[in-house]
Amino acid sequence: MKYSKQTFNREVHAYVKALKGKVEKKLTFITLPIENKIAFYSLAPLSAAIHNLEGDMHVLVISKENRDATILQSLWDSFDEHKAGAASREARALAGFIGKAKKKIAEKDLDALFARPDLVLAAGDGGFEGSVAVPYRVSWHVPYRWNELLATAERVLTQGYALKRTDRFGIGFELIPSAKTIELPLEDYLDSYAMARAFTEIALKKGSKVSLAAVTMRASRLDDPVRTMDVLTTLRGCEIEKDIPEPVFRAFRTLSQAIGAQRLTFNTAAIHIHGKGYFGKHLFGESIGYPTKNRKSRWTTPGEMMLKDRYSPQTFIEDRDPMMRYALTETLPLDIFIETCNLDYAILKKRSDAVRDVLNRCDYLLVKGNKAKKGAKTDLRVDLIRKTDNHRRMFTSSDCDVRYMIDKDFYKETGKKAGNYANFPSGETFTTPEKVTGTLVGDVVINIDRSRVIPKNRPLIVHFSDKGRWTLNDGPEDIRKKMEKEIAEGLKRIEHLEKQRSLPKSMTDMYRENIDGVGEFAVNTNPKAKLCDYLIVNEKIAGMIHLALGMGFETDKKTVYHWDIVINAPEQEIDIYGFDKKGREQWVMKQGKLVV
Repeated sequence: MKYSKQTFNREVHAYVKALKGKVEKKLTFITLPIENKIAFYSLAPLSAAIHNLEGDMHVLVISKENRDATILQSLWDSFDEHKAGAASREARALAGFIGKAKKKIAEKDLDALFARPDLVLAAGDGGFEGSVAVPYRVSWHVPYRWNELLATAERVLTQGYALKRTDRFGIGFELIPSAKTIELPLEDYLDSYAMARAFTEIALKKGSKVSLAAVTMRASRLDDPVRTMDVLTTLRGCEIEKDIPEPVFRAFRTLSQAIGAQRLTFNTAAIHIHGKGYFGKHLFGESIGYPTKNRKSRWTTPGEMMLKDRYSPQTFIEDRDPMMRYALTETLPLDIFIETCNLDYAILKKRSDAVRDVLNRCDYLLVKGNKAKKGAKTDLRVDLIRKTDNHRRMFTSSDCDVRYMIDKDFYKETGKKAGNYANFPSGETFTTPEKVTGTLVGDVVINIDRSRVIPKNRPLIVHFSDKGRWTLNDGPEDIRKKMEKEIAEGLKRIEHLEKQRSLPKSMTDMYRENIDGVGEFAVNTNPKAKLCDYLIVNEKIAGMIHLALGMGFETDKKTVYHWDIVINAPEQEIDIYGFDKKGREQWVMKQGKLVV
């Protein structure tokens, strides 16, 4: 471990000693300026301490121009006045909004949403100040390959994002979980702070306005979220929707004017560094929803609405343009992040395009393993043509390009404006199949709430019926139980959306229809990606393949989860070949080696 665990634990213990009896079962809200590196790195031991004491945290790292914290303060003041029976303009406006919202949301839930956090801290000269005072503690932090890390961030933000002075760039990072719940390596979480800081430095160098945010994660999508994050999300969504002619949004328009919500920051580009868990349920989005401009459909989160990706059914009827481009990474070890992400993305895209072009000639693919694992071989048929109308499920290879707000290829194909989404590391050619039948032997990693390594001696064996429905035949007990739990929670979420009518019935019906379907088949193309414990890297390793259960990337294949499973094609000696309209073979992989 590149950091001294003893030093880190000592700093965590010092914070625990200072905060014991003050933060338990409470929410601590912290703001710090973007330039305060010492305060930023202190968040690692501080968050570990608060989580060890079973408290929640919400952190905003902001520039002087960012008014999000100021707007939240105005909202909390208004709520205090409202509960005290005051008749100020702000209190009346908030009461009006609550009155309209509580027709769909219980008043006690709304009260919890708007309540002031229990503790409020801000970065001072030598430490965090406010409800309590604690010093900065950064002895744990040791710079590691810093110049190479900066070069990698430069490559991603230049070739991947084409980040500009006019951009507002948001970085989502991870707080350190409690010692009881961490699961992923502590070193990787600590590495992610350097990763986030490198992105910050390069974005600032490019002249962009930068902000960072982090929040205590939840074990389930059904859990109550951290309320300050959820209310900020609600404010952003309703600010976009304030001209919609529905009572709740008319009421919000009055509230917006009262608290100055028009000053909220809306990022034009963002990246999220994910570790483990979920944000929890979004109360307003899943109970009321955010209408498309023509009110023919609804979104469940402002993020979906702002991204407006090509795979969402709402995109085809939403008149508003995308507002943000977005990418995802994980809490990767710095060595792996540097080695897999500091490459020429133009060359990587050409490689992926070459594989895509061969795959797009095929009406169906055969994926056959020549070497068994635990008595089973991968043996799949991947159908790419929808029989009812001959619609072809096309492969795409643009997983490293978020340079433009509008997906240009999609606009040329459809005339519809959709947003761009990417992964870093990148490198895959993927599609949503019409149907998959046969047997899959997953032997590398699966991503559910986090990346979960599949033991070599206990692979996931998944069967796909003639109708393309999956069942798990065998696999590690912990992964089996997690999958069962997530499916049950997914069905509960669908039931809630149906009850609240926050999405059209056609969409919740589709969610149910696809709950045991296949969402993705992909060939990995990144030659610099190496085997590790993280899905986002392993699903890019050139020569391997992956398949996802659940949600797909076409508008008729949506549901409430997406679990990628990586298959070690070289070890299983997999052949992949397809047949075009004339019955000619098109080879992609032989004995686990790409032949394109």
